[in-house]
Amino acid sequence: MWRNSVSFSSQLIRLNKTLFNPSTSGNDVVRPLLHCRSEFHPYSSSPPSSSDYLKLGFQPSDGLQALSATTSDLASLASKSADLTRQYARCYWELSKARLSMLVVATSGTGYVLGSGSAVDLAGLCYTCAGTMMVAASANSLNQVFEKYNDAKMKRTMQRPLPSGRITRPHAVAWACTTGLAGTALLASKANMLAAGLGASNLILYAFVYTPLKQIHPVNTWVGAVVGAIPPLLGWAAASGQISLNAMILPAALYFWQIPHFMALAYLCRNDYAAGGFRMFSLADASGQRTASVALRNCAYLIPLGYVAYDWGVTSGWFCIESTILTLAISATAFSFYRDRTTHKARRMFHASLLYLPVFMSGILFHRISDNQQCLAEESSQSIAELSMSSQDGNAIQKHKLKKHRPPVSYASVAPFPFLPVPSYVSS
Repeated sequence: MWRNSVSFSSQLIRLNKTLFNPSTSGNDVVRPLLHCRSEFHPYSSSPPSSSDYLKLGFQPSDGLQALSATTSDLASLASKSADLTRQYARCYWELSKARLSMLVVATSGTGYVLGSGSAVDLAGLCYTCAGTMMVAASANSLNQVFEKYNDAKMKRTMQRPLPSGRITRPHAVAWACTTGLAGTALLASKANMLAAGLGASNLILYAFVYTPLKQIHPVNTWVGAVVGAIPPLLGWAAASGQISLNAMILPAALYFWQIPHFMALAYLCRNDYAAGGFRMFSLADASGQRTASVALRNCAYLIPLGYVAYDWGVTSGWFCIESTILTLAISATAFSFYRDRTTHKARRMFHASLLYLPVFMSGILFHRISDNQQCLAEESSQSIAELSMSSQDGNAIQKHKLKKHRPPVSYASVAPFPFLPVPSYVSS
């Protein structure tokens, strides 16, 4: 530091000599001064660098070098942290099967709205959807934990986080347990214990019954259909606190819908399922005839659901018509696959099943009848019945009066001859 101060003082002496030297022109003096002022202008946007100090004869201090090194280290650390966050977020997204979980949330939310009656509690709906999302994410994550080595043998699943090695198995188990417990606790605290019990039982059924059954017996498809039918029942229970007969319409639709959906998927991916060691229904059906017949039969089971929803007072009559047309459309694709069992026909039925569910749920929500509308309909039907009964009673009383007060001339036209018997109403 002392050496730097000495060099700086010597430069000042040299500068004074230059200023008072008459041979030196004004421009030569002003130019370096302006240059120095521009280098260290207080309103400059960038601080002086080490090269600027060297131009003026200064040596950069150790503090500035340490500050620049610390800044670069912080920038690299922030970049690494952002990359790591994105990597784990992507892994959690794929472990949860987020798109499938969002479909489960949509069915649960539909059940909540149907079970709410005249007014829908938006906060309760959000809590129910969030709890359902966490439970579904936990179930899907446990499914991938148990099927890690099977997924590694299938082209469709070998790039998942566990088979690809992007995340460890204990990490995935910790994620699944955390989300499952949090989702069940949220349903229990913000909805009711019935909804929480349905969520927990569905998680157990999917992760510990359906998942191992896929490698044991083809009946796993029907067990998986039961798993898919529970979320709308969960939503109904969260809204109303009970399960009634009307609550079974949407779960029944989901149960019968899943059979043709998964039959088409199992037929399209039968080689992949065979490589993974899964016992799907289509693997024991080389011709595909039984697979197609099962899909067609369950499509036919969907046809009366629209009329049942109308007859039970859940929806209006328009939904009955729309549901019938929609079910006939998916049944037509199933019948086409039954007649011509090709990959093209199976993919067509699969796409039709993807379209069926959102349209069906949108229709049942749009045409649903609230409790107030049901009460008005019941009151109007009761008033119509009372009016009809009163009109019938009035007609009976009037007929009785006519019989009682009929004049004697009235029966002369009936029995004009004296040898005929007198009519019966004369004696009364």
